[in-house]
Amino acid sequence: MQPVLRAVALMGATGSGKSALALPLAEAAEVPIVCCDSMQVYTGLDIGTAKATKREQARVPHHLIDCCELPDAFSAARWATQAADVIRVENEAGRVPLIVGGTGLYLRALTRGLADIPEVSPAVRQALEQRLQVSGIEAMHAELLTVDAATAGRLPDTDTQRIMRALSVYHSSGRPLSAWIGEAPPAPPTEIPVFVLDVPREVLRLRIAERFDAMLAAGWLDEVRALQALHLADTHPVVRAVGYRQLLAHVRGECPLDEAVRDGITATRHYAKRQVTWFAHQTGDAVRGDAGMLVPLLADAIRARLPGASRSL
Repeated sequence: MQPVLRAVALMGATGSGKSALALPLAEAAEVPIVCCDSMQVYTGLDIGTAKATKREQARVPHHLIDCCELPDAFSAARWATQAADVIRVENEAGRVPLIVGGTGLYLRALTRGLADIPEVSPAVRQALEQRLQVSGIEAMHAELLTVDAATAGRLPDTDTQRIMRALSVYHSSGRPLSAWIGEAPPAPPTEIPVFVLDVPREVLRLRIAERFDAMLAAGWLDEVRALQALHLADTHPVVRAVGYRQLLAHVRGECPLDEAVRDGITATRHYAKRQVTWFAHQTGDAVRGDAGMLVPLLADAIRARLPGASRSL
């Protein structure tokens, strides 16, 4: 029987202040932070992902940052596997990690399980996009019905994004998406209470704009230029990331900087809104509140899971 993985999760939208809240808490409890961020896993993406600085990492050990070298692409299933390994080791050492981030899908993969669907071939994706332009989405849905009836049956023939995703998986791997999903390994037993940091919408909007400008002042454009030099496929998750995508357009000469910044801030705000919606619908048992409310609750949650349940934070 697998041991129960014990951790505490602090989640929230980008720019909500999760890291600022988590760092002193983890430091006082002498527990590590497990980063739950789909972009912080990549080496070289430091400024635009608001990655913990070397000084902050010296204060508190951070796991699952800088664990993927470009052009490799990371996945939720891969994160869940590695996070489970980290938590297991930390638990055996008597520590309860604090999971911190905004990528809710990664946390769900850890607690509920998720299939490790292979990456889609850029060439396959491009060929399918060309066919879509010629044949239309109804024809693509009809094709999906012949190669993956289970997936096609649950998708309306107007759902372009998911139909194309399913066809891309099939033509890249030779297996239907439904088969990959059906083979999802069971999630390990976990005891991970979730806390969601809430920030008023207007405050979050202002923070996002201020942080975007601060990142640019810190040299974000140089980071984006280095990313462009790798010539990654447009389908790579990093190229599609909010902020990076808009600044890449400027670096490629497709738009002036002020337009890229404006579009990047808007895209980040939309992303934050989607995160808020995701946490509202996917983490029904989570405790939600502002920083003042959550700090003592997080401390209590960590303390309750430490050996002996008597450690003072």
